[in-house]
Amino acid sequence: MKRVLAILSLLVPAMAAQTPRTGPSVDFSHGDLRISDNRRFLIHKDGTPFFYLGDTAWELFHRLNREEVERYLENRRAKGFTVIQAVILAELDGLRTPNPYGETPLIGNDPCRPNEKYFEHVDWVIDKAAEKGLFIGLLPTWGDKVSDEHPGAGPQIFTPANAEAYGRWLGERYRNRPNVIWIVGGDWTADSPWSHAIWCALGRGLRQGDWRHLISFHPRGGRRSSEWFHNEPWLDFNMHQSGHVRYRANYEAIAADYALHPIKPTMDAEPRYETAPSSGYQGDRLIEAFDVRQAAYWGLFAGAHGTTYGAQGVWNMHAPGRPARGRATPYWYELLDLPGAWHMMHVRNLIESRPMLERVPDQSLIVSENLPGPDYSVATRGNSYAFIYSSFGKPLTVALGKISGDRVVAWWFDPRTGQATHIGEYPNAGVRTFTPPGTPGRDNDWILVLDDANKGYPPPGAIAKR
Repeated sequence: MKRVLAILSLLVPAMAAQTPRTGPSVDFSHGDLRISDNRRFLIHKDGTPFFYLGDTAWELFHRLNREEVERYLENRRAKGFTVIQAVILAELDGLRTPNPYGETPLIGNDPCRPNEKYFEHVDWVIDKAAEKGLFIGLLPTWGDKVSDEHPGAGPQIFTPANAEAYGRWLGERYRNRPNVIWIVGGDWTADSPWSHAIWCALGRGLRQGDWRHLISFHPRGGRRSSEWFHNEPWLDFNMHQSGHVRYRANYEAIAADYALHPIKPTMDAEPRYETAPSSGYQGDRLIEAFDVRQAAYWGLFAGAHGTTYGAQGVWNMHAPGRPARGRATPYWYELLDLPGAWHMMHVRNLIESRPMLERVPDQSLIVSENLPGPDYSVATRGNSYAFIYSSFGKPLTVALGKISGDRVVAWWFDPRTGQATHIGEYPNAGVRTFTPPGTPGRDNDWILVLDDANKGYPPPGAIAKR
């Protein structure tokens, strides 16, 4: 009970400090998504950049009725999320426990015999998300239905043949929806030849049925899709799962994928879930908003094209009559306004406030001592701007002259509030130390922003017209 009350106590200050967005989160009139010309980012057909800001709602189709779906999606739209990650054949006994309308997804647990009534509800959810300008990161199945390599509910129902057929059927059914991103996988690996063959068959089937939408793969914690599928023609961009561990260095996995050839975009598709117990570094400590922010900025500034948020209790849609997964938390609708969820809006605003498609990781910007660890700093830049994340608010000694212009405008961006504070204007040469506000330590993270003064950029994080 103390744990639950502690979580709920976070909500009032989080809600009071933020302003919801208006209008659809994504404008689908820009066209389908594709890979940018430099192969690092996602863009729309007309060239408009797309920022993947995901929320984890694995049990969305399986556990929520339509009124609840509406409430959840509207909350995420207002916070600026662009992608909702959800699973058709869900993790929590998704084959045998029916959805709120009494329907299970498959007849006789046969992937070649989908239950039309169940999929009509999936259709409705996808269409409702489209109304709100939200993509669905659509997982055909959770991994426990593919193999028993890891403990899971199962049962294992797939073969390479029926996986390809199921994928083709799904691709044909959802090809004409504007808001689908396919995600093969489901918190699983492809370590065995059998599971590898099934996942590849599912990916091929999706591509046969749907040539419009992008496809990725969601792996198990600590693993990367590139380990098995980087050269598969159906895989458009990589994902890894850094998992629910305080201070896990997800920038290392992003850097490893970033260095691969052929070049493909990459991202952390499942970092630390807010309010979940950390499974590593500090044992049973709960993951907090700071940990969520740190994972996002570490990954993005290391070269990721997007990031994902999750909250314990939301991903599994915990509610009365629905068993919790893991330790008890408040119900999903009591957790929608956690601080970290609001802070993701500021992540998107910052990234979109400067030219996105020219951004590259560049640790050479940081001259001060910067050893790997909880207080690690990470840097990225475009041609005319730079972002440097001081994880614990340590002073940053920066090598200037890495971006265009003879003078730079410097700002501090507060990742908790989204506010930018002007520091000053300086010659764009030599080395300069910038000291963040506050006392260095956990939860005092800041982003130093350097702009080419000639560009006249608005304050970092200023919401652009969409």
